[in-house]
Amino acid sequence: MTQLPKDPYMLLSAVNMLLRDRCPTLEALCEETGADEAELRAALAEIGYTYDENRNAFR
Repeated sequence: MTQLPKDPYMLLSAVNMLLRDRCPTLEALCEETGADEAELRAALAEIGYTYDENRNAFR
């Protein structure tokens, strides 16, 4: 299980790196890290980012 950062900008960087390098979907990332998908989406939405399924990244 990967420990995700609490700072939203560090979280964004870590999540996008995991999505790019190891996880084919957001669901897979949440399974691997133990993160709650709704909480992750909400934390990144607070800084203006949403998940783009086609790019498999938060933009």
